[in-house]
Amino acid sequence: MSIEIRHLRAAVVTAGTQSFSRAAKVLSVKQSALSRRVQALEQMLGVQLFERTKRGTFATENGKAFLTVAERIVTDIDNLLTTAKNVSYGEEGRLAIGFSSSLMTGNLRFAIGDYISRYPDVQFDGIEGGTEKLFAGLQAHSVDAAITPMALSEHGVDRRAIWTERLMLVVPDVHPLVEADAIHWTDLRSEVFVLPTDGVGPVIANVLNSKLGAHGYRANIILQDTSIESVISTVTIGRYVTLTTEASNGVIWPGLKFLEIADNGGAARLDFALYWRRDNENPALKKFIKMLQERYPVLQGE
Repeated sequence: MSIEIRHLRAAVVTAGTQSFSRAAKVLSVKQSALSRRVQALEQMLGVQLFERTKRGTFATENGKAFLTVAERIVTDIDNLLTTAKNVSYGEEGRLAIGFSSSLMTGNLRFAIGDYISRYPDVQFDGIEGGTEKLFAGLQAHSVDAAITPMALSEHGVDRRAIWTERLMLVVPDVHPLVEADAIHWTDLRSEVFVLPTDGVGPVIANVLNSKLGAHGYRANIILQDTSIESVISTVTIGRYVTLTTEASNGVIWPGLKFLEIADNGGAARLDFALYWRRDNENPALKKFIKMLQERYPVLQGE
């Protein structure tokens, strides 16, 4: 007996729901059938993936490592199936762009909107995620290009700078820094920051650690497995603050203030870049790169 996608999917959904019964409902199968798939997978691996308790079904330590890889495999297969099913969606092909920033407003939203307007016959698929997910998609050919502030160098992948976005400090509107004439990194030394574990969260955490570390301070950072929008929405509680890009300031957030941070004579910023596989011959991707070259001329000189 060999491992099949149904075994992996059963395990991944069970881990996500922490319940055989809930996982069975998600997959529209009988609970007994789902339980047998997971048990068969554990027997093939020779590893117990889950601890079964009255409170729920929880991944073991050995199971967590396996399930991380299994989830990636299931995601890649789903992306490939989506590509196959939608290949005739647009007369001019399909373009899958991965991104780690907010789509509320800003350069990313405008660029995607511009492309869709120019090429309405191209199927445009947006894929949001962290750097690891986006680069796995590039290598699996399920993502044509990725837009992220993470500076990485990977064999066979080209990189081009496209734009910068201001880093914004998000605080309750009664926070003392709201009245400050200017905010410097050292003003943040006593703040507790909450950042998402995915998307731009890890990049911002690195910036914060670097900037405060340069002045001899250690950043107080809590990472949460949630979206930047969820983090921002709970800043009003007053127990912590957060950092995000100006793209998140595209809607009205009651009770909150978005403040610039002074850095090197200007506002602190994140530099975004476009990444794509050098061997990707997708005509829709070439149109996207050309459009970005026109919209952001910095590309022309690189």
